[in-house]
Amino acid sequence: MSEEHSALLHEVIAAARKAGADAAEAVVSERQALSVTTRLGELEEVEREESRDLGLRVFMGRRQATVSASDLSPATRSRLVERAVAMAKLAPEDPYAGLAPEELLARGPHPDLDLYDPTELSPEQMEAQALAAEAAARAVQGVSNSDGASSSWSTGAWRLVTSTGFEGAHRGSAFSLSASVIASDENGMERAGEGRTARNLGDLPSAEAIGRDAGERAVKRLGARKIASCTAPVIIENRIAAGMLSALVGAISGPAVARGTSFLKDKLGQRVFAPGFQVVDDPFRPRGLSSAPFDDEGVRVEKRSIIEDGVLTTWLLNCSAAAQLGMTSTGHATRGLAGPPGVSTHNLHVTPGKLDLSGLMRDAGSGLLVTAMFGPSLNANTGDWSAGVSGYWFEGGEPAYPVTEITIAGNLVDVYGRLIPGSDLEFRGSTNSPSLMADAIAIAGR
Repeated sequence: MSEEHSALLHEVIAAARKAGADAAEAVVSERQALSVTTRLGELEEVEREESRDLGLRVFMGRRQATVSASDLSPATRSRLVERAVAMAKLAPEDPYAGLAPEELLARGPHPDLDLYDPTELSPEQMEAQALAAEAAARAVQGVSNSDGASSSWSTGAWRLVTSTGFEGAHRGSAFSLSASVIASDENGMERAGEGRTARNLGDLPSAEAIGRDAGERAVKRLGARKIASCTAPVIIENRIAAGMLSALVGAISGPAVARGTSFLKDKLGQRVFAPGFQVVDDPFRPRGLSSAPFDDEGVRVEKRSIIEDGVLTTWLLNCSAAAQLGMTSTGHATRGLAGPPGVSTHNLHVTPGKLDLSGLMRDAGSGLLVTAMFGPSLNANTGDWSAGVSGYWFEGGEPAYPVTEITIAGNLVDVYGRLIPGSDLEFRGSTNSPSLMADAIAIAGR
């Protein structure tokens, strides 16, 4: 992102202060994206996006307002400042509003986390990728139709300047490829897919590997049965096990804890998971999909064990939530161009255990291996949770037959305390986990 944008942001901050703001922060965001979709061997859609936006947050005492615009011209910037200051004067007081304290700011130099690959794929190259992935999926015996394949590329850049003297910028790229197909036999049809995203094009699996995986997953689902309701061991496959952490992130989010709407609000410093269980948040992971040298308030970030030996060690805090709880920001602020900051994690992952997936199944004896999860439901106050799932019934350490139309349910305070991680951790996204096993979960079938 150019020095021109740095000068522009400093100019906006100075104009806001001159207009009466006590403090201000300004952000410029740039994005380019291209996506190509194919279906049944034909090009179906090409989408191109280019944007450059400006966001401004101003403070008048404990009153704040945010505004944004996609036009960065001098006239628009002037109107943006006027509107923001006028809105702040009329806003209700928020005793916890304010810029990050100067002692928490991530002063440079900021580390290079290798988040940007300058490779820019042409539409023709991306079409070829998507066609190759779809062709590999359709070549798997038993695949009868296609939901299509998609290839996408994007780059983004972000620069933040505050009236307290902070300035920081970072940029990143993302390359994605996916395919989804339908398999069928005399008993019916099953759908499955596979997709991957990487910061660096060289880290993306081949189109053939992604397509073949999608096709094989669909074919293996053929002949899925319904099973009787029971209570049995449940293993959630590593590809989707990270979904079990989304409820954890919500429950330890500072704003939720401050509102009292968290089933873990009284668990800080207490054992929540089994002994040995560890969840790490790492903003400095090279090429990580959620890596960043500072958070969206300019606060220092650090690698943390959020769960250490099963014990909940911290809330996820931005400056506002920290002030409300009488604590210090943990560097987890996230924000768009408009609205006050929220909270998010950085490359969360569960530390792997000792047993691979087959070992977990052998250890459990028989039970349910979940390979797809949809429609999860959570009572944020109590931790009562349920989700529709499909997968395989396993026996003797091996999948026996596919199963479908199942719901699993339990209270996450209880479930978390009995989770055992497998050894098959893969870094596929922003949140990652090995397969996770619980020794007994209620299964609702036919």
